[in-house]
Order: sequence, then C-alpha cells, then structure tokens
Amino acid sequence: MADKIRDVIIIGSGPAGLTAAIYASRGNLSTLVLAGVAAGGQLMLTTEVEDFPGFPNSIQGTKLMGDMRQQAENLGAVIINEDVTDVDFTKKPFEVFVREKVYLGKSVIVATGASAKWLGLPSEKRLIGKGVSACATCDGPFFKGKSVAVVGGGDSAMREALFLSKLAKEVTVIHRRDKLRAFPTLQQRAFATKNIKFIWNSKVAEVLGKEKVEGVKIKNIKTGKISDLSVDGLFVAIGHAPNTQFLQGKVELDPKGYIVLKDHSATSVPGVFAAGDVADWHYQQAVTAAAAGCMAALDAQDYLEGAK
Repeated sequence: MADKIRDVIIIGSGPAGLTAAIYASRGNLSTLVLAGVAAGGQLMLTTEVEDFPGFPNSIQGTKLMGDMRQQAENLGAVIINEDVTDVDFTKKPFEVFVREKVYLGKSVIVATGASAKWLGLPSEKRLIGKGVSACATCDGPFFKGKSVAVVGGGDSAMREALFLSKLAKEVTVIHRRDKLRAFPTLQQRAFATKNIKFIWNSKVAEVLGKEKVEGVKIKNIKTGKISDLSVDGLFVAIGHAPNTQFLQGKVELDPKGYIVLKDHSATSVPGVFAAGDVADWHYQQAVTAAAAGCMAALDAQDYLEGAK
C-alpha cells in the first residue's frame, strides 16, 4: 500500500529532522516526517537545555522539541509517529517502509540520530534526567561545585571527565579494567588533573536515590566487594550507537555504523541526505544537529531543482 509521492521524506524527529522539516516546508516542498514512536530524539531525556541559542533562562528538552515540531507542522510538514522498518533506495521515487505501508519520496533525509549506550540498570533508567546523563556538555553545568562520577575508560569518558573537572568539585572515573583505553594524551591530562580520581576493576551495580541521584553502588569485578560512593550525578560515557540498523547495505556506513557523507549532507546515494548525530560522532550537540538539518533540507531542494 503506497502513499502519494512527497518531495522529501525525513526519517527522524530530533533537532536535525525537525529543522530539516522547517526548512523544507518553507521551501515549498511537500514534506513528510516519519518521527518514530519515541519521537523527539535525545533531548526528550533532558530536563533543562541551557546551550540551545535563544533561551536565556534555559528550556525543558520536551518543550523545545514540542515547539520545533509545532513550528514544522504550522509550516505544512506532515508528521507521523512511526518507526521506519526498511528502505529501498535502488528505485525512484525512493521507497520508505513502515511495516506493510510504503511511503514514496523524491528525496530522503535520514536524521535518526544516535543512541547513548547505557548500563542497563533499572535504577539508571529511572533517574535519567534526574542526575543520570550521557552528555557532560549538555548537563555538566548543573553540577557546579558538586561531586560526579563518570563510567568508562575510552576517549569519550576522558573528555567527559576533563570537561566536568572544570565545573565539579570532584570527578570519579569508574572503569571495568585496570587501565584506560583512551588516547594517551587524554590519559595524561586526566591523570594530571587534581580533582579527577579513578576506581579500577569496578562497575556500577546500582544508582542510588529516589527522586534524584544521591550515589552509586560499586562492585569490584575481581574481589566482588561492594561499596557505596556518594555523588550528585552519574555520567555514562561508554559510547553511542548510530540508529542505522535499517540502513545496512542501503547507504555507505563507516565501521562504527555512522553514515558516510560525500559532499556536505549527501550520502553515497544521490537524492538521499543525512543530518545530525546519525552522521556525526564528534560533536553530537543539538545546535550542530539543527544546523545539519538546515543544510540537508537546502541540499535536498537543490537536488530536486536539478532533477527537474
């Protein structure tokens, strides 16, 4: 069962997808956003956003995404909360599948983002946005003068710890191994920072607190010993995974699964573009994702004009 042909289909509804929808709609392109069942992206897990321009007193993540969605709809974008299950980029118009339903588009913008890898603890899930975070740049300023813990031992964990060390009173890195995997320069900087300390061969067994993070329960992997650490925040820095499972073999992906960009926002398939964290493993910020969504929409418009 096929839908009518749209000028552009946008897959994803975080800052990248919704900004793309705003620009595409203002460009008089018929625009369909397949937002996903969990619409809104990672900002839906963030209580307060202080680093998105235009909000001097911060804004709730859910409010920001709700307003962006309303703006896109007011400009004419059609938004459906469905998860894309498959795509066919071998024919024109492109086919985007939601189970048995087929949506047709002259161009496609993939803005499905990346998901933080979590520890998988019920207590962790319950306290996300209440002291548990996967983004120090986003949430670190809320912990000025407080004690925080960082889980991980790679580059991202050391970058998080170093960033937090400028704000927090104390940063404790909890790592499963007895040495770090991070780039040597990052390790040296972390070891030389006085308010960063390390707990080795250990994992977080539980996040403590009812309404907010009050500490973590730590288990030594070698001895089995359990201990409690009092902290105000827990930053999980064990990596992100791009949401590209449905794109395997459809567009070029790098070894980590991120979409490879050829020219600005163009992918390996002409007419298919990408924006935001799904193609950006480095910055992963709301404002950079929004900017990429703008570029993808303008690139799609140029492509459509050239295809006429």
